[in-house]
Amino acid sequence: MDTIFALATPPGKSGVAIIRISGPQTSSILYSLSINKLPIERYAKLHKVYHPISQELIDNALILYFKSPASFTGEDCAELHLHGGRAIIDHIYDALNSIENVRLAEPGEFSLRAFKNGKMDLTEAEALIDLIDAETKMQHKQALRQMSGELKDLYNSWREEIIKGLSLVEAYIDFPDEDIPDEVTTQLNNLVKTMINSISTHLDDNNRGEKLRNGIYVTIIGATNVGKSSLLNLLAKRDVAIVSNIAGTTRDIIEVKLDLAGYPFVIADTAGIRETNDQIETEGIKRALDSARNADLKIAIFDASEKELDKNTLELIDDNSIVLFNKMDLSPNNNHSLKNSIPISIKNNIGIDLLLEKLKSFAADNFSPSSDPVITRERHRKHLSLSIESLLRFNKELPIELAAEELRIAASHLGKIMGRIDVEEILDQIFSSFCIGK
Repeated sequence: MDTIFALATPPGKSGVAIIRISGPQTSSILYSLSINKLPIERYAKLHKVYHPISQELIDNALILYFKSPASFTGEDCAELHLHGGRAIIDHIYDALNSIENVRLAEPGEFSLRAFKNGKMDLTEAEALIDLIDAETKMQHKQALRQMSGELKDLYNSWREEIIKGLSLVEAYIDFPDEDIPDEVTTQLNNLVKTMINSISTHLDDNNRGEKLRNGIYVTIIGATNVGKSSLLNLLAKRDVAIVSNIAGTTRDIIEVKLDLAGYPFVIADTAGIRETNDQIETEGIKRALDSARNADLKIAIFDASEKELDKNTLELIDDNSIVLFNKMDLSPNNNHSLKNSIPISIKNNIGIDLLLEKLKSFAADNFSPSSDPVITRERHRKHLSLSIESLLRFNKELPIELAAEELRIAASHLGKIMGRIDVEEILDQIFSSFCIGK
């Protein structure tokens, strides 16, 4: 097996750059860099590092050494803490590339080796990349909980229960002429029923974990020139959307990410909804309607200075909508009233604080981190659903071999979530999204 290396810190100029090394040649690499005595495991040691061929001094670096299996990957590992200049990084790359059977790591290869060496399962590997990608407090909290193994422990306990039931069935496969005792049948039926209920409850979670991971999707809807783009710019605190008095300026969906009280939001500005013969604007309106239908929450904006409420916008309002009456500075005596409505003036920044509080309350009420492990990926949801399908097909009236097969399939799908069986087809998809040095 090759020994791999990569920059584990962001590229570019920095105070410190960390080069990570993993594989069977780790110790010999350190010797090749003129480190004559390996550091005590897990203790940092200052060493001069030289190029193995030219013997040029590369840098004065801190060296850390981790002996297998007590390392991130489960292999011999080392870290070189160098000064973060581009020339130094290029020089150490050249030095390491000059050593036979040593190469630059592929994206996620360190974590892939950790998985293959039993240092983590797939749910923990996915949590690791979620932790690296976390941009808000709630995303960070959810990723840490999953990294602790809560999700793995839950799925593994279900898998073990199903395997326990499978063992009861298989005990009678070799004796087809004997009926399974009633007490065993009752035990099997109760086990399967319990598993179906537990997994179904776990799936019925309003996609809480995925929403925290990907962002709570909010669509701003309304007629043309009611202030949708101005609101987006105000929330983003920068000009992300073009604001104009010309109707139909916004054609495509413009999205920005916001961190509100630790919750991740994706706010989408959409085309004004109206009748039009413009083909491009028509497509924009179609996208706006699709975005509204798929949104977790809608912000519906009306012009408070208008006598009539826009009918197209009214039709899109439901229980998951916040209604804004904009331009209250132009119509302070407005009598329009709708459920959850807020009078605002985007121009004068009036009422925006109340809107932000509404958004925070919606997130806390619907997507606050659960005390129980949550599903964070569609991959998990797919295999959990397939596991339930097999459990529902289980029936004591089936031939005993078929009954056993349904339990085996159900356990297999739980195993695929954790990587407990052959899952080569999904490994590349998961680990290729990691950065190079992870």
